[in-house]
Amino acid sequence: MKPLSLENLTVLGFCSYRHFQPLVVEQQESQGFIEEMAAKRKTPVKTRNPDLIRGVGKYSRSEMYHKRGLWAIKAKNGGVLPRHEPKSKAPAAAEMAPKFYPADDVKKPLLNKRKPKPTKLRASITPGTVLILLAGRFMGKRVVFLKQLPSGLLLVTGPFKINGVPLRRVNQSYVIATSTKVDISGVNVDKFDDKYFAKEVEKKKKKSEGEFFEAEKEDKKTLPDDKKEDQKAVDASLIKSIEGVPDLKAYLAARFSLKSGMKPHELVF
Repeated sequence: MKPLSLENLTVLGFCSYRHFQPLVVEQQESQGFIEEMAAKRKTPVKTRNPDLIRGVGKYSRSEMYHKRGLWAIKAKNGGVLPRHEPKSKAPAAAEMAPKFYPADDVKKPLLNKRKPKPTKLRASITPGTVLILLAGRFMGKRVVFLKQLPSGLLLVTGPFKINGVPLRRVNQSYVIATSTKVDISGVNVDKFDDKYFAKEVEKKKKKSEGEFFEAEKEDKKTLPDDKKEDQKAVDASLIKSIEGVPDLKAYLAARFSLKSGMKPHELVF
């Protein structure tokens, strides 16, 4: 492309030069800048192994080995090239906060300084209180409260021999405390804690090729014998106290339910 000049513009048929004067000045300034940069570079960049074609050097690897004098460096150091230990890095300066932040807000987890406190037991629930279960498998059953576990859950039992409710843990939010009480002074509940009710993790067995396509027969889980003995020991002590109170055994065996016409807010438990 030819540089713009007044003659070129007049040949193209433009009548006025003043409209294109800024364009001509800009092109002349850029050409002067290129010439100035070329004058500053006195020594052109050279390479010891110029390319014959792209990717193929003029000298081979062995020729460059002698050309660079690596053989002399090896001879001075007993046939081994010297190795320089890496310099110790200077301690990193404290990172400054970036001037820019991402467009999307990045959520940072808040520092949680809350310390767990033991669950406060309701004043109406004391050891020996008869409770009514409001949820779960044994909904509507009456149970006897034994003690509060470290997790805050309540340890209760039917007893099992009377209404079929075994030793189990219950959340106090899902029970109604009644005014009926049972003497549990003869019941030993020291061995029961949250670990007692923890489930055992079973290891999965690898199936063989024959068993892969066959449906496995599910074995019914049986309660360990030691837990059965614990249930019998607790029931024996409770039943002695329950039988000493008239109609208490029948009261625990009956299921609680609301009937038509009953007003829950007026009931006294």
